[in-house]
Amino acid sequence: MLALTSGRLITARNLRRYLRPVITNQRSRQISTYNVDIAGLTEEQAEFRNAVAEFAERELAPRAAQIDKSNNFPSDVWEKLGDMGLLGITVSSKYGGLDLGYFHHTLAMEELSRASGSVALSYGAHSNLCVNQIHRHGTEAQKQKYLPDLIAGKKVGSLAMSEPGSGSDVVSMSLRADKIDGGWKLNGNKFWITNGPTASTLVVYAKTAPERGSKGITAFIIENTFKGFSTHQKLDKFGMRGSDTCELVFDNCKVPEENVLGQVNKGAGVLMSGLDLERLVLSGGPLGLAQAAFDYAVEYVHDRKQFGQPVGTFQLMQGKIADMYTSLNASRAYVYAVAKACDRGRISRRDCAGAILYSTEKAIEVALEGMQCLGGNGYINDYPMGRILRDSKLYAVGAGTQEIRRMLIGREFNEQFKSS
Repeated sequence: MLALTSGRLITARNLRRYLRPVITNQRSRQISTYNVDIAGLTEEQAEFRNAVAEFAERELAPRAAQIDKSNNFPSDVWEKLGDMGLLGITVSSKYGGLDLGYFHHTLAMEELSRASGSVALSYGAHSNLCVNQIHRHGTEAQKQKYLPDLIAGKKVGSLAMSEPGSGSDVVSMSLRADKIDGGWKLNGNKFWITNGPTASTLVVYAKTAPERGSKGITAFIIENTFKGFSTHQKLDKFGMRGSDTCELVFDNCKVPEENVLGQVNKGAGVLMSGLDLERLVLSGGPLGLAQAAFDYAVEYVHDRKQFGQPVGTFQLMQGKIADMYTSLNASRAYVYAVAKACDRGRISRRDCAGAILYSTEKAIEVALEGMQCLGGNGYINDYPMGRILRDSKLYAVGAGTQEIRRMLIGREFNEQFKSS
């Protein structure tokens, strides 16, 4: 059963009936070239995907350009996502979740990204980086306290690892947590934090025993009302502009003992296990952006005429369309295979990294080729290709850089052959 956080229970098959009719973009037919049979979806998975796609087409797509222009996340979307049950896909129904797996979560990330990359990024940070981590590592009291409101969209979640001086080398973080009576006192900063300006519940990593390196990190659940916690100005980003991002400041921020997530000095394990699943779920983002770019381009080249015929009939354009289509589907096949393996309990660190590495690379390529298909129109902001390209580029540096992903994959093979 799929549980809606409003208290209603529906099956995946009935989820589409819950939705209102789709309002389409009248400037373009915006066909979808997604092939369910090739994607290997079951009937239930296809129904789930269609439901999310219809929701995204109605609630996000008409606003995507304005969201990008204004650099503001549409706050009303959180509770709508909550009503759909999408904020707790991998969470037990005991807390209002859907009791589904990471493949469904990746499907949702893909379809939301196809409509708005920035809204989907904030969605991923909330539903996977924050909600899923609390569900996996929280105490029963923590789950009961935080998950229902987060899953309903009444509160916004975030995760904070990176700092001004520690991005890829996250273990070198300097945010310090010192033991005090009844809890901990945090001092330092976090940077590039998705949902930071609006988050009320944040999973934050800090050094509780700096001299122990990676074995001295602890995860905490921080509330934005804690004394000593504040945020600095929102960042003005190149892409993903509707995904609110800022710096967090901890100035003698007092955190109760019961807000330790997991065990003291065991935060690196929480962090690293979460990174594998983060890479997987977020790899749905590049898939959705690539699909959006391809769908727009393939329709455009068959509408646009030069020399008395659609430009899509020219052999050079046919070659572009063929390359875009195969790259997109190859990326999807890899991401879906890794997601299904994770749902079977076969979490592969090298393949979670590989999925987002490959899907990101191909999304950027497809967006660039899509822009080329539109010619001069691809370069003006009246068309979506520029936004799609800028949003795609985020995944080359966010949630780990492409270089770090390659290093991680290579290191995994080094470890394998070292022990053989």
